[in-house]
Amino acid sequence: MSKLKDFLNLHQGEDQKEKVLENVIANISFRGANLWILACAIVIASVGLNVNSTAVIIGAMLISPLMGPIVGAGFALGTYDFGLLKKSLKNLLIATLVSLFVSFLYFSLSPFKEAQSELLARTAPNIYDVLIAFFGGMVGVIAITRVEKGNPIPGVAIATALMPPLCTAGYGLAIGSLSYFGGAMYLYMINCFFICISTFLIVKFLKYPSVSFLNEGKKKRITRTITLLILVMIVPSFYLAYALLQEKKFTQQVNMFIQNELVQKGYTLIYEKTKFNQRPKKIELAFLDKKFSKSELIDLKSKLLLYNIDNTELFIRQDSTDLKRDILAEISRRSENVSEKDIAIQNLRKELTTYKFDDQELIKEITTLFPTLTPFSIGKQLTVNTADSTKMETVLFYSGKGKLDNKELSKLRDWLNIKLDGSDIKILKGE
Repeated sequence: MSKLKDFLNLHQGEDQKEKVLENVIANISFRGANLWILACAIVIASVGLNVNSTAVIIGAMLISPLMGPIVGAGFALGTYDFGLLKKSLKNLLIATLVSLFVSFLYFSLSPFKEAQSELLARTAPNIYDVLIAFFGGMVGVIAITRVEKGNPIPGVAIATALMPPLCTAGYGLAIGSLSYFGGAMYLYMINCFFICISTFLIVKFLKYPSVSFLNEGKKKRITRTITLLILVMIVPSFYLAYALLQEKKFTQQVNMFIQNELVQKGYTLIYEKTKFNQRPKKIELAFLDKKFSKSELIDLKSKLLLYNIDNTELFIRQDSTDLKRDILAEISRRSENVSEKDIAIQNLRKELTTYKFDDQELIKEITTLFPTLTPFSIGKQLTVNTADSTKMETVLFYSGKGKLDNKELSKLRDWLNIKLDGSDIKILKGE
C-alpha cells in the first residue's frame, strides 16, 4: 500500500511553494508586453476562425497569456488570499474586455462575415467542454507546481482553448448575433471557471499555506458559494449536451429512413434539409424524377414512426420551378465560397485546354488517310508576330520517311481546315 502511495504521490518533484507563488503572481498582470502579446494573439485567432484554419487557431492559443490571471484566482481561493483574488479578477476582466474589443474590431473590418465551422463550434458548449476545462486546468496547475515544468503547458493552452470563444464572442458582436455572443461567452466562462476550480483543488491537495486565517463558518460559506457556482455553470451544459445528443440521434434516424425507404428503392435524392430546432421538426426532400402520389406520401409519413421519428413533418418538393430556384440559390451560395486558389486552378485548367489537343478520332483519320506522315505530332501554339499581335495556330510536325508533295500538303491543309473549323494550320517537315 505504501508503494502505491509513493507511486501516486503528487509531492514528488514539487517545486518550492514560495517560488511557485512568485511565478503565478508574476504572470497575473496585463501591462505592457503582456497586453500587446494578448492583442496580437487575438488577431491571429480571429484570422484563423475567419479563414477556418485550425493550425492558425492553435498557434494563437499557444502564445496567449490568458491562463495567468485564471490560475492566479485559483491559487488565491486555495490560499484565501483575497487581495490576490481581487487582483486576478481585475486583470482577467481587463484581458477579456481588450480581447473582445480587438476581435470585434477585426470582424467589423473583415469583408468575410460568413460563420465557418471553427466559429460555430464555439457557440454551443456542453458538458464535454466542462470536462476538458477541468482536467486541462488540473494538468496545467500540476505542471506549474513542478520543478521541471515539462511539456504539458502548451497542451493545456490548446486543450482549454480560451482564445477562440472570446474571438467568437467578438464576431457575434460584430454581426449583431446575441446567440453567437452568448454561447461563446458561456464557453469562455466555463473554461475560466473550471480551470480556476481545478487549480483550487490542487492547491488544497498540495496544502499550500493560507494567507488569511478564516473560521470554519467563513470556510463553509466559501465552499457553498463555489458549489453553487459549479451548479450554475454545469446544469446548462448538461442540457446543451442532451440537446446535441438528441439532434445527432434525429439526424441518424432521418438518414436511415431516407436510405431504407427511398434511396434503396432507386429514387435519386437531389435535395435534403432537416429542421430540428423548430416545432414540429421538419424534413424537406426532393428527388430527380420521382413524383409521389397522395397515397404514397401518406404511406411514407406513417413509416416515420417506425424509425422513432415523431412530431416531424415530411415535405417532399415536387414543384420543378420551386425546386430549380432553390438548387440555383444553393449553387450560387456555394460559388461565393470558392477560394482564390480554386479560381486560380480553374483558370489554369482553362488555359491548358487552349493548348491541349486530344481529338483521338482526328488523329486516327490522319494516320489512315496520310500513312506517310507517321510518326507525327499535332498541337496548338501561340505565334507572336509583333508586340501586340498574336494568333493561335494548330501545328502538325511530321518526320516520316516519305515526303508529301505540294498537292498532298494542300489537300491535308484543306482537310484539316474543314475538320478544325477554319483554324490556322501550319504543317512542318522534320529532318
